[in-house]
Amino acid sequence: MLEKCRAALLLNADPETAQLLSLAILQLRMKLNRIGDTELKALCDAMTQNEAPLGNAQGGHRRSPPALKLVK
Repeated sequence: MLEKCRAALLLNADPETAQLLSLAILQLRMKLNRIGDTELKALCDAMTQNEAPLGNAQGGHRRSPPALKLVK
């Protein structure tokens, strides 16, 4: 249901609210699957280790900075 709401927000050109809903969906999934902050941080660290620096992206395209940053 929340995914449908997010899709509707995106269709109606409300990306900021859709992004907030995405965060709520992530938080709910983490709670339901009992994923803690430590596990999420480990996943984020593993994902960012495999990425090229912003200036060295293939094809000359720069990646935008991450939308989320885990802060304790």
